[in-house]
Amino acid sequence: MGAACFITMLFLVTRSHTTSPTDRLPPQTSDSRYASEHTTQTGYTQKTPVSSSGERLPKKQAGGQQLLMDMSRASLRDKLAYQFPYDVEVKFPAYIWQTWKFTPASGEFGENFRPAEASWSEKHPGFIHEVITDQVAVHLLRHLYSSVPEVLEAYTALPLPVLKADFFRYLILLARGGIYSDIDTHALKSAAEWLPEAVPRDAVGLVIGIEADPDREDWAEWYSRRIQFCQWTIQSKPGHPVLRNIVANITEETLKKQKLGTLKGFKDNKVIEYTGPAVWTDVIFDFMNDPKYYETSKSEKNITWRDFTGMTAAKVVGDVVVLPITSFSPGVQQMGAEDYDHPMAFVKHEFEDINSPSTRSKINICRYMETGPSSTHWRNQRSK
Repeated sequence: MGAACFITMLFLVTRSHTTSPTDRLPPQTSDSRYASEHTTQTGYTQKTPVSSSGERLPKKQAGGQQLLMDMSRASLRDKLAYQFPYDVEVKFPAYIWQTWKFTPASGEFGENFRPAEASWSEKHPGFIHEVITDQVAVHLLRHLYSSVPEVLEAYTALPLPVLKADFFRYLILLARGGIYSDIDTHALKSAAEWLPEAVPRDAVGLVIGIEADPDREDWAEWYSRRIQFCQWTIQSKPGHPVLRNIVANITEETLKKQKLGTLKGFKDNKVIEYTGPAVWTDVIFDFMNDPKYYETSKSEKNITWRDFTGMTAAKVVGDVVVLPITSFSPGVQQMGAEDYDHPMAFVKHEFEDINSPSTRSKINICRYMETGPSSTHWRNQRSK
């Protein structure tokens, strides 16, 4: 029975789909307060995969077939680009991915998580919604990444469940695209409402949000980055270079640590820099300033946290849409975030009381918030 369920799931995640979030766009609003903002950074240029040297890799031909190419000596990033080519003009796949230790059908799933998990299916009728358990994740990734064994070796070598859970979100979005969201996150609005009407859906490949924007002198005592991008909810098209780069980054770092023997005894308080929002933020900024993808010669300066601090509407940088802190982090009661009933509040992420013992022990892992809400119940449970 278990084998039959797994084979069925593989069929679902490998077949093509005609349903997309872009098929159900909301009526255009005349409220100019929520119009998109734009940076001075100019055009995103990649529509076919490029190698680490900037050369184009073979593009898929009509019918989805791809020219055969010997990748045995290629770099890890080139292997990933070849295996998972990126096309910004395709629709966002109608997948919702989540991962947890148990399936919703299990009595051990957790009653606190059931409303959050159900909200994604309720807000996204017609989408394929999968909660992938740790046990199934191993087999699914072997299926998707069999041609890139380095990635599988790195995933297996990761010493903590929270590291594997972090890595899984990037791996599944790189291979299949769609929406990833942590199991303790509620969908407040359909993804069809996340992007401003003025933004062409065939020009966007990645949608992210602001997690933290600490406008205070001692921000470094509480946060890892001045602007921190959220990774508990991400929407992407398959093959996006940001996902490719973070998968390569984590893979290379893991194999390096494995060779040096430093994975053993890995400390929880290093997770944020290794697989969490700190490295996620760094990779996104690196991408936005990479001349392989952007015409940086026409920009007077690099894109930094200053381009995103205090933003209250969506901002477009090439093929990336950055949503304000209210969209994925409403209700934190600081840093300019509005409440859950705000028009720009799209997901509700569960935060724990800063005074609870479990949260206090968790601050060393993530250092998310300074007062009031802190790091998440999901991440705390995943670290066990």
